Amino acid sequence: MEIRWLHAFVAVAEELHFGRAASRLRMAQSPLSQTIRKLEKDIGVQLFERSTRSVALTAGGHTFLPHAYRVLEDVEAARQASRACAGDVYGRVTIGFAGVLNHRALPPLTRAVRQRYPNIELTLLGRVMTRDAISQLESGALDLAFVGLPVASTSVTARLIRREPFGAVLPLDHRLASEREIDLRELADDGFVTTPLSAGSALQEGAMRACVDAGFRPRVVQEITDPYMILMLVAAGVGVALMTSGVADITPPGTVFVALTGDATYMNHGIAWSPQKMSPALAAVLEVADEILPIPAD
Repeated sequence: MEIRWLHAFVAVAEELHFGRAASRLRMAQSPLSQTIRKLEKDIGVQLFERSTRSVALTAGGHTFLPHAYRVLEDVEAARQASRACAGDVYGRVTIGFAGVLNHRALPPLTRAVRQRYPNIELTLLGRVMTRDAISQLESGALDLAFVGLPVASTSVTARLIRREPFGAVLPLDHRLASEREIDLRELADDGFVTTPLSAGSALQEGAMRACVDAGFRPRVVQEITDPYMILMLVAAGVGVALMTSGVADITPPGTVFVALTGDATYMNHGIAWSPQKMSPALAAVLEVADEILPIPAD
């Protein structure tokens, strides 16, 4: 059995079409068919049901597929390990983030990683709230995530990278839009746009805590997962929102960020990862993060 046979099998299994698989592998269809027949002869099992109209995996093909994936992954891991011994860091790091809330931290980190470790492939997944981020770190679906602190997990490590006070985002025609600071209690009768309670968002939890500390429970008029879409809905006049000060310089036209008086409620931004799923690539990214996103002095 040859590794190239497994690559051919996986391509056909994923495409379920010999023409598309051949194009993906940059080879002619006839040699691809011959390769699959060689593989089937080698293992003694028919892997595909073929007809003039369709291609489908047989029961044996379905059973063989995860093993083929595993072999190819092991080969790639061996290749990366050998390169690492030569001093280069190879690998893939998948990073989850909420969205606009991370605009001051994510870009400088990813730019620095790409400059210093060009052989590390970064995959960025947006709209990942803190609760989902922790779950995906535990399962291995994510390697690193931007989260709100604290996190409730014994298998995930997290550290602080930024503290930002909450403020109010108001439509420009709001009665308080021209003020430099406002008391949060002045918004008690307004409708609020928030992330859903079920999303497990640290932003939502912090905003609700600030309102309760101010003596009222906010009247939520619309929930939406994407924090930037919250700003857009405020611009559209749907309601007001509580956001952290980091968004003050990127609020969309039609909105204004206004600071709050009194004792500040902070959102603690952090990065999180699972030490049990450490890889050379993730270790390199965390090393860069220590420099680019240091723990705040206070």
